[in-house]
Amino acid sequence: MQFSLNTYIQGNSVIHRIDARVKLVLLLAFSISLFFIQTWLGLLTYTVLCVAAILSSKIPLTRLLSLLIPLYIILAFTIFFNGFSFDISREANLYGFGQVSTGFMIDWNPVALVGSFGFVPEGFMRGCFYALRIILLVLVSFVVSFSTPATELIDALNDFLKPLRIFKIPTEDIAMIISIALRFIPLTVEELLRVKAAQESRGAVFAQGSPVKRIAAWQPVMIPLFVGLFRRADNLALAMEARCFGMSPNRTRLHPRNFTVASGLILMCGLALCALLALVF
Repeated sequence: MQFSLNTYIQGNSVIHRIDARVKLVLLLAFSISLFFIQTWLGLLTYTVLCVAAILSSKIPLTRLLSLLIPLYIILAFTIFFNGFSFDISREANLYGFGQVSTGFMIDWNPVALVGSFGFVPEGFMRGCFYALRIILLVLVSFVVSFSTPATELIDALNDFLKPLRIFKIPTEDIAMIISIALRFIPLTVEELLRVKAAQESRGAVFAQGSPVKRIAAWQPVMIPLFVGLFRRADNLALAMEARCFGMSPNRTRLHPRNFTVASGLILMCGLALCALLALVF
């Protein structure tokens, strides 16, 4: 069984060619301005922008929607608890976070189902508003992660941390640590599954007995796992020393990244659009 954190989908679309730093800044601006939106018209505008980004990146929409399956359950609870109340007379006078628009249900009266428990149309619309807002936020995040290699994201993080160098903070080392940690996660999972399968072939049982026995059954797995991880770390340290890592304060790159005029224009236009939509809607 293989496990991978690499979500990058190779392509040559417009979204793929945008600088990773620009994409991260625009993602932050999109996320912040999205929570300033209080009307359904504004949310519809952001939905159009999100769909345009997905189509221009040429990322399969079915793959994006399939990754949202765990989120659907949470959003269903959000809509349910906003749309139904045990005291409809009290809920009729309440407003949601940020007093978002309730759309065409603004004047609809609550419907009593059993006693004081009933359906609140305004709360239901607020729940749908929150759910769609979260879906847009997650989808745009997926577009960035699917269209940007992990190495470029780490390099962009390193560039954002460069101002901390005036405080003598080793920003490049921090970025390298994050990069190594991300690469070690799938290796750790694969090693865990491999050791677990080996112990099961020797008669180990992990799903029987009391909770204490089940936890104790993992001891023959965790010890070899940590030994293997320390061995990998030692080999990695030797490989980095053999390549003179840390000998120079300024690291070189095989493919230097330059901030072009086109990237600057995309950044300014994107920030201006997010600010305009947040103010208008």
